[in-house]
Amino acid sequence: MLVTGFPAGMFQTNCYILAQDNAKECVVVDPGQDAAEPLIEFLTGSDMTPRAVLLTHGHLDHVWSAQSVADRFSIPTYIHPDDRHMLSDPGVGLGSSLAPLLEGTTFTEPHEVIELADGDEIEHAGIMFVVDHTPGHTQGSVVLRTRTSNPDGVEFDVALTGDTLFQGSIGRSDLPGGNHEQLLESIAAKLLVLDDTTAILPGHGGSSTIGQERASNPFLVGLTGSR
Repeated sequence: MLVTGFPAGMFQTNCYILAQDNAKECVVVDPGQDAAEPLIEFLTGSDMTPRAVLLTHGHLDHVWSAQSVADRFSIPTYIHPDDRHMLSDPGVGLGSSLAPLLEGTTFTEPHEVIELADGDEIEHAGIMFVVDHTPGHTQGSVVLRTRTSNPDGVEFDVALTGDTLFQGSIGRSDLPGGNHEQLLESIAAKLLVLDDTTAILPGHGGSSTIGQERASNPFLVGLTGSR
């Protein structure tokens, strides 16, 4: 599987593109601020066509370009219902200190929005994703899991964790809809139960594995996973 991405916008939010090897179809995850132009440039240069936009949560830095990308290619946008309102009113998720970022800017929902639920299995571009609802950073945060293999044919899971879990850190919970204890509970219940070999692709910063975070992430000390 091809998994590539790039940081975009003032918050350097990771936008990901996933495709089966040598395929001409792909899935886009979290096209945030200033992501549309480099994304379209990559798709054009790779002769790829996106089939869906998947959103890990509704914060502006992850959804800014969702409507323009989804409507340009006439593809659906997926988001959890608890965060759907932020597609058209992202200011409600920012808090007063960040609200001035939106002055003079309006947002609308993509033409086709599909709501995600915990345990959903969705397939686009030949890739199956499992949805884990992980409230805490926002009430509608989700982790998107898929499965791939390395060049030696060994299979492993990949988790797109959004702003739930980072390399060496976890998501903030001080914005509207955030809850620190709930965030830790989500990480324990949905992420720490995964194999140590599971690769994590977070919304900001570098990639990691569940094993690495279990061993060294200071925010996870004392947490144990159980479904």
